[in-house]
Amino acid sequence: MRVRSFLAGVLLAAAAPVGLTAVLALATPAFAAEPPAAPAAAPTAEKAPELPVERYVLDNGLEVLLSRDTRVPLVAVNLWYHVGAKNEVPGRSGFAHLFEHIMFQGSRNVAEDTFFQYLEGAGAPLVNGTTDFDRTNYFETVPANQLELALWLESDRMGFLLDTLTQERLDNQKAVVRKERQQSTENVPYGVAEERFFQLLFPAPHPYNGVVIGSHKDLEAATLEDVKGFFKTFYTPNNATIAIVGDYDPATIKPLVQKYFGSLPKAAEPPALAVKTEPITSERRIALTDEVELPKVVFGWVTPNAFQPGDAELTFAASVLAEGKSSRLYTELVAKQQIAQSVNAYQYPLTLGSVFAVEILGKPGQTPEALEKAAWTVIEGLRAAPPSGDEVARALRTWQASTLRGLESLGGFGGKADVLNYYNHHLGDPGWLPKDFLRMQAVTPASVQKVFAEQIKADNRVVVHVTPVPAATDAGGVK
Repeated sequence: MRVRSFLAGVLLAAAAPVGLTAVLALATPAFAAEPPAAPAAAPTAEKAPELPVERYVLDNGLEVLLSRDTRVPLVAVNLWYHVGAKNEVPGRSGFAHLFEHIMFQGSRNVAEDTFFQYLEGAGAPLVNGTTDFDRTNYFETVPANQLELALWLESDRMGFLLDTLTQERLDNQKAVVRKERQQSTENVPYGVAEERFFQLLFPAPHPYNGVVIGSHKDLEAATLEDVKGFFKTFYTPNNATIAIVGDYDPATIKPLVQKYFGSLPKAAEPPALAVKTEPITSERRIALTDEVELPKVVFGWVTPNAFQPGDAELTFAASVLAEGKSSRLYTELVAKQQIAQSVNAYQYPLTLGSVFAVEILGKPGQTPEALEKAAWTVIEGLRAAPPSGDEVARALRTWQASTLRGLESLGGFGGKADVLNYYNHHLGDPGWLPKDFLRMQAVTPASVQKVFAEQIKADNRVVVHVTPVPAATDAGGVK
């Protein structure tokens, strides 16, 4: 998962840990073509889109978000459990991601490996689940006349998953996840570097330490009782929110939700988090070698929590640095000096401390030291002086365009149902989108530079260097 801002078209992809090497397909790559030209003036507040939504709560604590959209005869069901890697305890990492797999394996009334079959047979165009540090979600988009099927499937695994969770099934999924870890972290270019990056940003026992997928050691140590206890604590109606968006019947939707979820028992409230994210007070760095072709440098900082003051400005700063061919890092390192293959920057908003990162992928023959020096000169330039009005206006247009593109979909990453759940999760207000437009429109060149200078320094940064393993030579010096 490679993230700059959720509403810049990025939502964390669950089957992989948070990473550093790219952004999801829905995000605009740092080296993408420029967006179409537009006036520099920011859009007026009146143009902010409305997302009509009704929120209510069942007696068992399940939050329900309803938003009717009749453009197409489809309905998106998007269920967020308010649990992620942040809720795991030391020695038991990876549980939230493990359940992302287990939840598709069957429950009391859904036979093993038939979850996808039901939905595919009903013509569902989209089925998936995702996990990140702060939450886990499961979603499907179905034909409008198959909404009841989707609600039944989600309610059965919420209420009756443990009825079929055996030691054998757990062992099978632990093996699947361990293999996935090898494929997504250990045996991919720069995979180990991204894990070390988060370990430096958030030293143990912080729950953001490492990658969402967890460690081999913790996965192997997980017992059936450990896993069942985690499910009973966090996968409950009162720790979940279901968003239903699309062409549903207003007269029957609430009775349907009550039919499938209303009888599930309310559980004890999950324990409150007792986590404090300590500020970085001196530089932390590491140099690694890897079986890669190109050198890489990653800078990182722990920044204000999601939606806290400074979060919006850093989202724009990332855009100014690395969004498009006219961005500062691209112009200087890729186009002018020609020492970098690509550049990327993002503000990754999180509950316990966000991450601002800058990544430089070098060209063959370059050293991490040279890449770091050149990139830091550009970064220091933004610390020293505000971006131009055009740079900030372009960042705003890019953010708005990506947001509106996402809202064209009912479900999926950045779709309407996901946006409602995202705002509800972080702010308790699923209809916060117009206020977010106002938040972004309030960003100015001066505010970007002020926050950037306060947050992005040399003495509170993490730096990771990755150098290709030297090519082997024979006795005569031939490669």
